[in-house]
Amino acid sequence: MDLAEAINQILPQTQCTRCGYPACKPYAQAIAHGLADINRCPPGGQKGIEALSQLTGQSAKPLDPNCGEEQSLRFAWVVAEDCIGCTKCIIACPVDAILGGPQRLHAVIAERCTGCELCLPPCPVDCIEMRPWQPERMWTAADAKEARIRFEHRTERIRRQEEEGLRYQLEKAHVKRQSDAASNPRARAIIDAAIARAKERQDRLNKGASTSHE
Repeated sequence: MDLAEAINQILPQTQCTRCGYPACKPYAQAIAHGLADINRCPPGGQKGIEALSQLTGQSAKPLDPNCGEEQSLRFAWVVAEDCIGCTKCIIACPVDAILGGPQRLHAVIAERCTGCELCLPPCPVDCIEMRPWQPERMWTAADAKEARIRFEHRTERIRRQEEEGLRYQLEKAHVKRQSDAASNPRARAIIDAAIARAKERQDRLNKGASTSHE
């Protein structure tokens, strides 16, 4: 196990982005390469900082206040009478902890919720509340492992969906080019440019997929 992965194993896998990185793994990689301090993870708190200090040899320091405050674990709760079934919270949830469909009431699987709060900003009717666990619940290493697996599965699913969408667009563009655009240079140039952009997006997706598996 390399240093970045060892660091990632310590992080709580809440995928909350409070550290300033899009997920726990990029933050772990930044720490391993000396690009980020070890005190930027509020969900990990001071215990997490101390564990990272022991692993990396860096001095433990207080949590960076610019990243937020350490607090007890909370979970998201959808207020049923206010939910309009827009699905924006489902799209935002990094660990697939929200169930529902278009124009249907959504519900949070509380045990899966990491308390990341990423579902709050996109909700157009402010129908999501963050509630404390009663009695207080601790986020365990097993919770972190399960959250990481769900996050990775979700990321891969989205990548495949985007890849399939791009493949469909390319097929349509090639058919269009061979028919309507065959005798129209301007239309052919527009289609060629669209094909080139789609291929660039495909390359970025493929590169991102290979990086995520490293």
